[in-house]
Amino acid sequence: MSAATIEENEGAGPFEVTHRLVLSIAIPMTLGFLTTPLIGLTDTAVAGRLGSADALAGMAVGAVIFDLLLGSFNFLRASTTGLVAQAFGRGDRREEQAVYWRSLAIALCSGLALALLSPFLLAAGLFLMAPSPGVAEVTTVYFSIRVLSAPLSLANYALLGFVLGRGQGMTGLFLQAVINGVNIVLSIVLGLGLGWGVAGIAWAAFTGETVGMLTGLLLIVSRFDRRERPSRAEIFARERMRALFSLNRDIMIRTFVLIGAFAIMTRIGSSMGPLVLAANAVLMNIFLVAGYYLDGIANAAEQLVGRAFGANFRPAFDRAVKLTMLWSFGLGVVTTLLFLLFGENIIGFLTTTESVRAEAVKYLPWAALTAITGALAFQMDGVFIGATWSAAMRNMMLAAFVGYIAAIGLFVPLLGNHGLWLALNLFLAFRGIFLALRLPALAGRQFAVAGRS
Repeated sequence: MSAATIEENEGAGPFEVTHRLVLSIAIPMTLGFLTTPLIGLTDTAVAGRLGSADALAGMAVGAVIFDLLLGSFNFLRASTTGLVAQAFGRGDRREEQAVYWRSLAIALCSGLALALLSPFLLAAGLFLMAPSPGVAEVTTVYFSIRVLSAPLSLANYALLGFVLGRGQGMTGLFLQAVINGVNIVLSIVLGLGLGWGVAGIAWAAFTGETVGMLTGLLLIVSRFDRRERPSRAEIFARERMRALFSLNRDIMIRTFVLIGAFAIMTRIGSSMGPLVLAANAVLMNIFLVAGYYLDGIANAAEQLVGRAFGANFRPAFDRAVKLTMLWSFGLGVVTTLLFLLFGENIIGFLTTTESVRAEAVKYLPWAALTAITGALAFQMDGVFIGATWSAAMRNMMLAAFVGYIAAIGLFVPLLGNHGLWLALNLFLAFRGIFLALRLPALAGRQFAVAGRS
């Protein structure tokens, strides 16, 4: 077999799933995700030094509105990862490229639509957030600049999805570091150094996404084999586009339900008073921290399961599920123990208000437990995305949400905020358990069909 043939078929066919292979994807992506909070910290520090409370609050409101809009399109990253991983496992380099160009086209069109609709989206966001006139003015400046990066930000979702689908965790880390690094440096230089204020922070984000997109595009396209370049007709084939839109639709519904679940928790917490709301906001940071590396394990599950599907190799699929589950639960248990031991110190670092500290400590065990109850949910999401079982993932999310609402109705009247945190933990557990229960039948059907084809 020639060297060219070996390179073309790299990653295709049966392969062995090892702990090292899992961590080679999970660790770089976790490190990449951990650079994201640094942006928030830097932007907050820059805005906080502008000498205006309206500047800090306005930037925060604008960031929430933009991140909510952008987060709704995370399906672009997930669907691209699953489809590219399956093509990678089959050794179908032409389809890998086609998936990338399809996803990039959808990303750019969606981002352009967001930018064009930005005046209406901003008005809706300000209506819902109801900030003061001074804060609203700053929000308008920040959002109007930041939303210009929407096509670039969504293009970076497609870029990240492609490199993850090929298991290139270090490339994913590099791209995240470029985007976030440029953002952080320019936020300081433009916001404070040049005195652009909140507008400088927004232009820093725009520039970071631009540099990241151009860097990623150069890296990916330069590695494409021109002999495997798909035609325009192949890229935009009706059946392929319909399948991609169907996959994106299901993942989007799942994402909206997830966002809604956390919004309900915030709304109910706010009805219990500002002290409880503040305590819950502090404690949610514990869940978010655990989520960064559980997401890293989920990324590994996406790639390895998708690759096993493409290769039609059941042993790799079973091993990928087993090892990613082991790592997810192991990290979840360690995290819970660490937060139980050092959680009070962490709370003290996050807030200096004594009343909020005391309130947060009451519910610390519930927040610490989310790392365990969420471990299976994150891992199973990765498995189902890699397998492109989007309809089942959507349906199990809806079922878990029904259980969540029932738990809120039962436990919040009895236990107050303790009941609210109990309901959140049950919601996370429901998601993982419901997906795990569907796994054997779906896997058996998939490999039986693939074996006959």
